[in-house]
Amino acid sequence: MEPELQQKLEEQDKKLDAIFKSAEKTRRYFLWVLIISVAMIILPLIGVAIIIPRIIDLYTGALGL
Repeated sequence: MEPELQQKLEEQDKKLDAIFKSAEKTRRYFLWVLIISVAMIILPLIGVAIIIPRIIDLYTGALGL
């Protein structure tokens, strides 16, 4: 193989490795953003679903209904 061609192939391998590392970092970042977003939306909804019936029971109990 020609030395010039071999050198270009090695440079491309280095660039591909850098691109792969960058893509993996981006993938991890998006994964954590998704996890945090779900936690910030779903967990409060679950909390509200548990607390609202208790509040309604307290309110209706205080009114004597």
